[in-house]
Amino acid sequence: MIKKSLIYPFKTKYNTAPFRIIQNEDYLPLIKESIKLAKKEIDTIINNPEIASFENTIEALDFSGEQLDRVTSIFFNLNSAETNEEIQNIAQQVSPLLSEFSNDITLNIDLFKRVKHVYDSKKELNLTKEQERLLEKKYKSFSRNGANLPEDKKEKLRAIDKKLSRLKLKFGENVLAETNKFEMLITDESDLAGLPDGAKEAAKQLAESKNKKGWLFTLDYPSYIPFVTYADNRALRKKMSLAAGAKGFKGDALDNQKHVLDIVSLRHDRANLLGYKTHAHFVLEERMAESPENVQKFLNELLEKAKPAAKREFENLEQFAKDIDGIDQLQKWDGAYYSEKLKQKLFSLDDELLKPYFKLENVINGAFTIANKLFDLQFEEIHDIDKYHDDVLTYKVTDSKGNFISIFYADFFPRSGKRNGAWMTVYKPQYIKNAENSRPHISIVCNFTKPTKTKPSLLTFNEVTTLFHEFGHALHGMLANTTYPSLSGTNVYWDFVELPSQVMENWCYEKEALELFATHYETGEMIPMDLVEKIKESATFHEGMQTLRQLSFGLLDMSWHGTDPSGITSVKTYESKAFENTKLYPDVPENCMSTSFAHIFQGGYSSGYYSYKWAEVLDADAFEYFKESGIFNKTIADKFKNHVLSQGGTENPMTLYKRFRGQEPRPEALLKRAGLLK
Repeated sequence: MIKKSLIYPFKTKYNTAPFRIIQNEDYLPLIKESIKLAKKEIDTIINNPEIASFENTIEALDFSGEQLDRVTSIFFNLNSAETNEEIQNIAQQVSPLLSEFSNDITLNIDLFKRVKHVYDSKKELNLTKEQERLLEKKYKSFSRNGANLPEDKKEKLRAIDKKLSRLKLKFGENVLAETNKFEMLITDESDLAGLPDGAKEAAKQLAESKNKKGWLFTLDYPSYIPFVTYADNRALRKKMSLAAGAKGFKGDALDNQKHVLDIVSLRHDRANLLGYKTHAHFVLEERMAESPENVQKFLNELLEKAKPAAKREFENLEQFAKDIDGIDQLQKWDGAYYSEKLKQKLFSLDDELLKPYFKLENVINGAFTIANKLFDLQFEEIHDIDKYHDDVLTYKVTDSKGNFISIFYADFFPRSGKRNGAWMTVYKPQYIKNAENSRPHISIVCNFTKPTKTKPSLLTFNEVTTLFHEFGHALHGMLANTTYPSLSGTNVYWDFVELPSQVMENWCYEKEALELFATHYETGEMIPMDLVEKIKESATFHEGMQTLRQLSFGLLDMSWHGTDPSGITSVKTYESKAFENTKLYPDVPENCMSTSFAHIFQGGYSSGYYSYKWAEVLDADAFEYFKESGIFNKTIADKFKNHVLSQGGTENPMTLYKRFRGQEPRPEALLKRAGLLK
């Protein structure tokens, strides 16, 4: 029996997710019931005796399945941010059901006939730009996903999609289990030499929480990153680094090698079945980049610019390590450690020097203040809606006139049920229905250092930019103002979705912005201007190596998805070949990147990892426009809000970008910012 309180719309304030009353055992029956309801809505569309029209078919299709969308968004968001074995087991049962339901729609010949009828008569329909876009999207969701296949091939497609849904989940579960499994307990205080006090205190607190004596380090980023960056003990840095690099690559029950091969093989088979040469050809047809050839060209052109700089930087770092510690061969576990030391020497800048000025609460308020100055948004913390964990902060977002804009959830600290990394997600999309603008519920999830007994949560500068990055995605979701849910907010081409997030990072480097929030957590003193200058000066430090690293991930992704994988027998050998042209450090035989590359094997970035670099071209060009007239210029902020942030996927991204910028983006802005332009 389904609880009445879980039937959508929820009987909660702002129609928010009812986390408090929803139990794990509710999900499976609730999702099954929601699929049944969604199927009824689809049947109503198919059995409509009237001739197929935009309203009774395309629009009706976009607004169907709302309860299912809401319930599954809650469930899968929790599976990322607050999971446990029970939720993971349910996910394994639920995913094939959802895959089957999705196929039931796209492979339904009667439904496709109605969609095709509307599509074929689009010239006579006098549609708005947004309606044209929705019609195009709906038609392609059928034609690109098997609607035209004969029955036997449709069955093959169903089988592939079911397998893929399970494999991707299993891949992610293994990565999370590996992350949680590793612990390094240090009992000799001399082994902590070089580590900042905050990192030591957090490690001691973690050990105490598990009834252990000493200092406990894990693969969670706030524990792992300070250790490999500051610990003088090279052998222990190596131990941590090897553990992080061996996730899913140990030949045990949590090994992901077969999963990687199975996933790429099934994706390739699926693409072939649908008439595409490779998975990348299938994916990139619906991206700004358009084809694997264009992506390869883009990545290789950047590689040509970045590689000489990266090699110079690496040789300098090697020489530096040799000069101060007699290191003959720089290894991966040395990179962060000696880079930090060299940065301190060159710029007298140390993350530990900066952290006191970046108390988490102040950085959050800084992001809010900047959003207010640019986009007239106001954030009020509220305590009268449900949350899924005590750590989660909840806000009501309004505009300067007091109009309700969004609900915003923020979840900042690591825990065992939460995967590593940072992401933005949606609990409810924005749309306009029956003349009412139904507003979105948006969430960001990060993994920052928790407060200790003596210190609040103090962020590294990298964590500050991470928060602003995810907040940029959140703004894209919050400011959505479109009619249809499937075109709203971040429902844009994958290589455009990173523009709002990456452009927001730029404010972290600007004096005018830092003055709004970078104050010392104990004295309240403003961050000294010489530190601000050093942050700006050091912004291009090792940019060649950083660019090479990002390009290597993009090239690895394209290598897995842009070729026929049938001849691949060894994940490690294949990966090493893909990395050949971007390699700086010696290979580590015990490590493999692909077996924990969740972005492309669990998340939605397959054939899309290049989009981070692609969007950097857009964001550098966009921010240059802001800088020309002042970083808080309202005219330009309004143009960005009205032509990019609010428009979602209602038009081609390049059309939206040019409407904001007045021109296509130029890569020179990125190369200049990165210091790679001579």
